[in-house]
Amino acid sequence: QVQLVESGGGLVQAGGSLRLSCAASGIVFSVYRMGWYRQAPGKQRELVAVIRSNGVTNYADSVRGRFAISRDNAKSTVYLQMNSLKPEDTADYYCNALNIVDFWGEGTLVTVSS
Repeated sequence: QVQLVESGGGLVQAGGSLRLSCAASGIVFSVYRMGWYRQAPGKQRELVAVIRSNGVTNYADSVRGRFAISRDNAKSTVYLQMNSLKPEDTADYYCNALNIVDFWGEGTLVTVSS
């Protein structure tokens, strides 16, 4: 059974930082492209950052330079370091694992107060 379990969300003031983690089980983690997506109230889910199995990363323009995605294959975990947070970063953040089929976590809420 595949599980993606996010953690690290919470309430932070604008300008602050948070680090999200996503622990995966039930998959061969190293071959999956891992990603973070977010969905704000009333909006569609959007891609935040992805990291491929070879370590190549891509970011949404809105977070480039502020967020950093990384992975630890030995721990089957992907991270999202979020710095200089803005109120518009407030959303549910979801972990995604993609390799032919994809899997989703249940999300963790990030709230950035102004």
